[in-house]
Amino acid sequence: MSADFSSGLNQQWVRRTLAAVWHPCTQMQHHLRPDSPQAMPMLPVARAQGAWLYDFDGRRYLDGISSWWTNLFGHGHPKIVAALRAQLDELDHVMLAGFTHAPVVELSERLSARTQGALGHAFYASDGASATEIALKMSAHYWRNAGRTEKNGFLCLAGSYHGETVGAMAVTDLALFREAYAPLLRPAAVLPSPDARQAGEGETAQTVAQRAAAALEAYLREHAPEIAALIVEPLVQCASGMAMYDADYLRRARALCDAYEVHLICDEIAVGCGRTGTFFAHEQAGIRPDFLCLSKGITGGTLPLSAVLCTDAVYEAFLDDDVARAFLHSHSYTGNPLACRAALAVLDMFDEDDVLHANRERAEALGRAFAPLAAHPAVRHLRQRGMILAFDVATEDATFARRFYRAALAREALVRPLGKTIYVMPPYVLNEAERAHLACAVQGALAEALA
Repeated sequence: MSADFSSGLNQQWVRRTLAAVWHPCTQMQHHLRPDSPQAMPMLPVARAQGAWLYDFDGRRYLDGISSWWTNLFGHGHPKIVAALRAQLDELDHVMLAGFTHAPVVELSERLSARTQGALGHAFYASDGASATEIALKMSAHYWRNAGRTEKNGFLCLAGSYHGETVGAMAVTDLALFREAYAPLLRPAAVLPSPDARQAGEGETAQTVAQRAAAALEAYLREHAPEIAALIVEPLVQCASGMAMYDADYLRRARALCDAYEVHLICDEIAVGCGRTGTFFAHEQAGIRPDFLCLSKGITGGTLPLSAVLCTDAVYEAFLDDDVARAFLHSHSYTGNPLACRAALAVLDMFDEDDVLHANRERAEALGRAFAPLAAHPAVRHLRQRGMILAFDVATEDATFARRFYRAALAREALVRPLGKTIYVMPPYVLNEAERAHLACAVQGALAEALA
């Protein structure tokens, strides 16, 4: 089987795209040479509804990755659409510097309430990488305002990914990004990951977490006076292959950061908004960070928005008559009313539809649909955390990911591997037939890609 976009309107849009559009994080030559072994099909999308994308020739594809982990409730959800239409009639945009509006105030209050007031202040931007930048700058500037200018270094975990802007890449431990832009970076120190796949014989995920926490303690014991913050993705390191780990690491990291006067930044850009089973992933460890980064699903995948929540102590450190002690960061579309209204509609759905409870049942059903893969001879580490399910594939084929992606599209499913890791992170709205379709497509694509 193969995904064929060579006919009709599909081909017209592919041709126009390749002539004019430069795609993100993409080797465009893989699209420009369709007969190459490295070739990747360009999927032309005409419309979307629910869990499905539709091309210009009418074929549909189940969005098994929520369009880069953003569409929590599928595409075109009527509640979000209605909220956006109503907001557009009132206020489309106004600058936030020196101005205010109802959606940004209401959203800030409701996000703070979800932390029981522990994180009482919200700063907005448009994307996850910007949220990372904001949290890093805020932490370093906090210590500067406190008279401790030497505390300007950062810590991240092996395999971490926090975005592709210059500051975010400094705390990203993926060679592809770091090596290309190394001259521009001030790299963070990289510490061992608590990735549960590292467990040896007789070890548990908690054993690995404790070992990684011990390495963190050893580093802080020597270098804490130079460190502003540790940044982590709670429970799942997504872009590095859906590395899942025990919550005990977060508990120990929180205690160590407190003991050594280092900020803890939780990057919940991908794992927040119910993905792991709780609204915020860090809640499963019973902790609160000093900074919390949100984006992606916060608007249900409709409009770009990110937020950084921080504590009162951080906020108050910037209050002064001296402008140089203010937080010096801005963005033209900060707190855009339309994006904030979409986020409020998402929060309404969580409250009114008891999404977290429903997701527990959905996660169990997703696990059952994929359970047969555990017996596959090439499947390793079948794992799941809430609405994220992944497994690794034992293969030496460098073209495996591309061939799997093509084979999945041919089976009407959008599933993009991370190297040799196959994962699904579908919208929360899948019904039983759609879960079965996704599982069947993944199993079929795996068989074809390994053949």
